[in-house]
Parts: sequence; structure tokens; C-alpha cells
Amino acid sequence: MMTALDVMWVGLGGGLGSLLRWRVGTLVGERYHGDFPLGTFLINVSGAFVIAYLSVLFAVDWRDRLGTPVNAGVLTGALGGFTTFSSMQLDAAKLSDGGKGTLATVYLLVSTFAGLAAAVFGAWLALLQR
Repeated sequence: MMTALDVMWVGLGGGLGSLLRWRVGTLVGERYHGDFPLGTFLINVSGAFVIAYLSVLFAVDWRDRLGTPVNAGVLTGALGGFTTFSSMQLDAAKLSDGGKGTLATVYLLVSTFAGLAAAVFGAWLALLQR
């Protein structure tokens, strides 16, 4: 059952994660000016690694990301606010609309497989430390 405290932790974590996503995206955008959406890519891949690592390290069931203040605030809130599936989709749509459909497809495939690989690596690394 969700409590007001859970809502507070998710909201606080989500706000902090979103601010971090904005900052990382800004820093990458200031340095990289290519067509590939590198900022969103790096954010999503690193977020997949961290959420898998912490979930396995702390033995969090994927269905119970609201169970404790740490789960709610960090896994659901901060990392949910940091990663951005919708921005990835928007980036791909913009590339496709701009005549770069092949790059959009590559971006989606590379993002998906790199995110999965990062999550597997994060989970594996956490298992080694448990």
C-alpha cells in the first residue's frame, strides 16, 4: 500500500533525478554537436546500469520499487526521473522526420541493446559484491 511518505520520497527523488538528467544533458550538449542523441543515450545507459546494480545489490524485487524509502526515493524516484524513455523516442522521431531514418533506427537499436548490456553488467557486478 502506498503512503504519503512514499509519494514524498518518489517526488523528491524524481525531482533530483530530473535535475541531474537536465544537467548531464546540458553538459553533453555543450561539448557534443553531432546528430546522434548522445546525451539521452548516455543518461539511459548509465541509468540502466545503476538501477540494475542497486536492485541486485539490495535484493529489490522488480515489482517492489516502492517498498522502502530507499526503493521509492532512489530506484523509482531518482533513477526513474533520471532515465528517459520518452526523450529517446522523441529523439528518434526527430531524426526520422529530419530525413535521418537510418540513424533513428540505429539509435533505437543501440540504445536498447546498450541499456540491456549495462543492466546485465550492473546486476553481475552487484552479484559479485553480495
